[in-house]
Amino acid sequence: MHRLALVAAATLAVVAGGAVSADRPAGTVTVARIVDGDTLDLADGRRIRLVQIDTPELGTGECYSRKAAGVLAELVPRGARIVLEADPRLDATDRYGRLLRYVHRGGLNVNLELVRRGAATVWFYESARGKYAGSLLRAAREAQGARRGLWAACPRTPFDPLRQAITSPAAAGAAPSAGDRDCDNFAAQAEAQAFYEAQGGPARDPHRLDGDGDGIACEMPP
Repeated sequence: MHRLALVAAATLAVVAGGAVSADRPAGTVTVARIVDGDTLDLADGRRIRLVQIDTPELGTGECYSRKAAGVLAELVPRGARIVLEADPRLDATDRYGRLLRYVHRGGLNVNLELVRRGAATVWFYESARGKYAGSLLRAAREAQGARRGLWAACPRTPFDPLRQAITSPAAAGAAPSAGDRDCDNFAAQAEAQAFYEAQGGPARDPHRLDGDGDGIACEMPP
């Protein structure tokens, strides 16, 4: 009877919590690909925008864009298991339908680590400060003072958490067209490439999807 009770208890635990293995803790999700320095796709098809930070957008030719994406790929490579954290002080999604989240891997706050390394700056969209705002600001000031990452490579980068400092052409002051597209609007590089070629390819790239002019739109870091 004692053994039967133990088996029954174990069965109920699995049913209640789901089958969880030691290498796949509850609440984790899998990284499918890095979109740019502050955006990634999950294996289940969802897209995550790392909240409260901003990095150069890959494919626009912005300073440090490929390096920033490379740093995120190093921190959360394809296949990595991560934990997502929503912030009740902030929006849950953005206008593109991306989930706005903090990303954690092995106890590391990836949003904060990107700022520490100088791969990202801080951006409080609509002045909203989340739960890690103070830590992010301290990390950004330290990285800027130590001239890490983009603070050395892109010395004109402003530090103003209340506005998007690292921008697409539209945010930089250029008037966007009604159908302006950025690399993170596409689900895959092939989709971006097809759109880019339909718009005229290297000869005409109104959305600046090919920042380095090599004919490849929204290319990923090596």
